[in-house]
Amino acid sequence: MKKKSSIGILTVAAFCLFFINTSAQILTSQDSANAGIISNGKTTEISAYGEAKVQYDFRFNTAIANLTRNVVYGEHQFNNMISLFAGVEVDNAKSFAVQQCFLKCNINSNNYLVAGLFTPRIGIINENSIPTTFNGNDRPFVEALIIPSTWREIGIGFYGSCKSTPFYYSIGIVNGLNAQGFSMQNGIGGNGLYEGTNASATNIALTGSLLYYIGHLRIQASGYYGGSVGLNKQQADSLQLDYGPFGSPVALGEFDVQYLTKAFTFKALGTMVSIPEADTINRAYDNNVPQQMIGAYAELGVNLAYLINNNTARNFTVFARYEYVNMDAKTSAEGISDPTRQLKYIIAGITYMPIKGVAFKADYVFRQSGPPNPLLLAEFAQPGQYYTANGYLNIGIAYSIN
Repeated sequence: MKKKSSIGILTVAAFCLFFINTSAQILTSQDSANAGIISNGKTTEISAYGEAKVQYDFRFNTAIANLTRNVVYGEHQFNNMISLFAGVEVDNAKSFAVQQCFLKCNINSNNYLVAGLFTPRIGIINENSIPTTFNGNDRPFVEALIIPSTWREIGIGFYGSCKSTPFYYSIGIVNGLNAQGFSMQNGIGGNGLYEGTNASATNIALTGSLLYYIGHLRIQASGYYGGSVGLNKQQADSLQLDYGPFGSPVALGEFDVQYLTKAFTFKALGTMVSIPEADTINRAYDNNVPQQMIGAYAELGVNLAYLINNNTARNFTVFARYEYVNMDAKTSAEGISDPTRQLKYIIAGITYMPIKGVAFKADYVFRQSGPPNPLLLAEFAQPGQYYTANGYLNIGIAYSIN
């Protein structure tokens, strides 16, 4: 069933026209360093980062230890114009994946292109996921559940900045998503992402971002619009799904603000995902996809080492973060409401960095959700054992080698 979305096509066209006539440069030096893509003049450079933690569950009095994530990545400069960036990631000490693999082509000192498997600039963590750059043993839950960081797809991106201003932008075209893998538990993440594995290029997506610096303030807005059904007409019609480049579209919008100084840090982010044709996706795949998901968080950190002793060699940050995640902000007509996916988190802890590149972390996470829907109790291994509130103590380490 072919259903052309005129609104979606006009949105994409406007997006393209806006960015075609601007010029510039993608990342600031800080962002580039955090993303691990700044060269120090060497032809080939290898870097790495990783994290591990022990988590204690106060509700069940159990603990787990996990080598959460380890990444090795590198850059090779073929010449002054073309470089290769590639990284491999091992999650939970077993799951192996290519995190990124793309060519960076410098157009001039202010503009460049990337092509291959890359991470679009969406949110804060997706592009800057090195664990020594954020507080807490876990990434913000909003940027793991709503924005499925680390989110990488195959495509091409253009990055730049307007001349003589601290205004940066990016625009990219990547392969689309897989609606069959969507769920209320994982949102558009999990099996909804191709991440470079036999990705359907029948459906495509457009991503873009705007970034502005005012002193210590970093303000960003980013977005995504793309199709989620990479099927041919016959297959799509048999499932009564929209087909084409932007068939059964997914739209994501995000806005974040960061205030970063040596003594204080403040971060806030809000995001929303819209799946307007969730009802037809649910009829086709029976996966209970919500029509809308929303999330937001705010975090304040105080570096006591600098505030008390003006110590710049060490960092001892005390932080607190509040997060709201609603994976079921709007249930589709073919879906079943799941209050357990309406979540609130309070996280507080410390990050101690005795030297650059090494962090020791401790934090407490309080999680609260709505009660289970009796119609969905079959999803729980032990009905009646779901608790709407729980607390976790995390102790971990993180490192980064640049």
